Amino acid sequence: MNHDVNTFAARAAPAIFVVLWSTGFIGTKYVINNADPLTYLAIRMAIVVVLMLIIAGITRPKWPDRIGIVHSAAAGILVHGFYLGGTALAIAHSVPAGLSALIPGLQPVLISTLANRWLGERVTSLQWAGLLLGLAGVVLILHNRPMTGEAGWGWLASGVSLISITLGTLYQRRFCVHIDWRAGNVVQYGAVAILFAVGAFVFEDRVVHWTREFVLALAWLAVVLSIGSIGLLYWLIRHSATTSVASLFYLVPAVTAVMAFVLFGERLDAIAVAGMAICAAAVFLVNRRR
Repeated sequence: MNHDVNTFAARAAPAIFVVLWSTGFIGTKYVINNADPLTYLAIRMAIVVVLMLIIAGITRPKWPDRIGIVHSAAAGILVHGFYLGGTALAIAHSVPAGLSALIPGLQPVLISTLANRWLGERVTSLQWAGLLLGLAGVVLILHNRPMTGEAGWGWLASGVSLISITLGTLYQRRFCVHIDWRAGNVVQYGAVAILFAVGAFVFEDRVVHWTREFVLALAWLAVVLSIGSIGLLYWLIRHSATTSVASLFYLVPAVTAVMAFVLFGERLDAIAVAGMAICAAAVFLVNRRR
C-alpha cells in the first residue's frame, strides 16, 4: 500500500507543481494591482519567514553550519529574490500575466546546457531535440509581441528572472541538497526578505491597498506558493535529474495562459497556441527515459 501511495505521489508531483507554479503569475497580477512590487514581496517574505520559523520550532530540524547558511542564502536570493522580483516587475511593466511565464519558460535550454558541465548529468540527443523544440515553441508564442518601451522593461525583468531561476536551481542541487528544507528555507526566505525590504525602501513609495483581493492573493502566494510549491520543487530536484525538472517549466506558460484567459480575458492567437502545444511536446521528449 505504501509503495502504491509513494508511486502515485511521485507521478502526480510534477503535474501538481506545474499547476501551483502557474498560479503564482496569476496571484502576482492581483497583488500588483494593489501594491508596489518590491513592497508586496517584502510583506510576502516576512509572512513566510514567520510561518517557516513556526514549522522549524515545532519539528526542530538540524540547522546548517556557517557554510550551509551562506549557501542557503545565496540559493534563496537566486531562486526567490531575483526570480520573483523579475516576475513581479515584469507584470508591473505591462507584461500580461499569461505571458509573464514565457521567458522563464526558456529555463530548460539553459539548464540542459549547464547541467551536463556543472553537475555531470548527461543530456541525451533526444532530450536536446526536445529542448530545441521547446525553444521553437516559445519563439512562436512571442511573435508580434512589443519588445520596447514599458513592455521592453518588463521583458528585461523576465530575462533576469530566467537567469536567476536557472542558476538558483543548479546552485540548490549542487550545494544545498543535503540541507534540511525547513532550516534551509528559514535562511533563504530571511535573506530574501531583507533584500526586498531594502529594495522597497530605496526604489518605491511602499504603497499598499489592503483590499480583500490583495489579502487573499497574498495569503495564497505566501502559503501555497512560497511554502507548498517551493518545497515540492526542491523535492523534485532531489529525486529527479535537473534537466527533467527544468523541462516542467515548459508547461507553465500554457497553463498560466489558460488561467489568464479565464480570469482576465487575456487572449492568444492561433500561432501562440501552436507554440504552446509544441512546448508540451518538448516536455514529453525531455522526460522520456533512455
